Amino acid sequence: MKLKNGILIMGCALFIAGCSNLDKAPFLGKADSEQKTTENGQQKSSLDSLSLKAEYFNNIRVVNGRKVIQNPTNVLELVNKHYFLPENYIPNDLVQPNVEFSFGNLSLEKAYMRKEAAVGLERMFTEAKNSKIELVAVSGYRSYSRQKSLFNAEVNHVGEEKAVQAVALPGTSEHQTGLAMDIGSKSTDFHLTEGFARTREGKWLEKNAHRFGFILRYPKGKEGLTHYEYEPWHFRYVGVEAATTIYNHKWTLEEYFDEVKKI
Repeated sequence: MKLKNGILIMGCALFIAGCSNLDKAPFLGKADSEQKTTENGQQKSSLDSLSLKAEYFNNIRVVNGRKVIQNPTNVLELVNKHYFLPENYIPNDLVQPNVEFSFGNLSLEKAYMRKEAAVGLERMFTEAKNSKIELVAVSGYRSYSRQKSLFNAEVNHVGEEKAVQAVALPGTSEHQTGLAMDIGSKSTDFHLTEGFARTREGKWLEKNAHRFGFILRYPKGKEGLTHYEYEPWHFRYVGVEAATTIYNHKWTLEEYFDEVKKI
């Protein structure tokens, strides 16, 4: 795993204080006397009354009419069309996971993820390989400026109304968090298409990604909640406990935060 040097210059100092939370699993528990204690002392139980520490919820400040996340190092941050990341946010713990990429060994911006997510990705790819499943990482971290360029290009191609359905506005892309990875396979020539869902690789990911802390972020049939088209290739790291809860309930991250109680 290679440490990222070149793209960690701007904005990092503003967010260092929150990074200590990354090695702590979220507090998931029940709000009544039926709580159970896990091996590491956390409390968790059935999914009808989940609770989560306040630090894992978005801390929002309205800036120029936009809800901007003030704790962007939060591994459970909810980034979507309503909640924006700061323009100058660059994760300060980006690393290049030791997995196969569609573009080879090039040290591109999109080859990086936040360290915790990268570790989870490596474990997932290793398990997949042991199961004769060949996964390929396609696109991870994406800076605000890069997202802005992609969005503007899509607007020029199809118009703004259609562009916002397919490409995230700058500041609303999960790729800027460093916690998301688009994953493909050789069987689809590395193309990110809905057809990936019908491949052995796509089916394996949908069934197993939660075991490594990842969720299928934009599932089919949930477009009204995520406000994005179905993307069977886009996986977001949230940690194993939250991912398992979301997977078991067939929730989106939006639905998870609708259900979980802040403590």
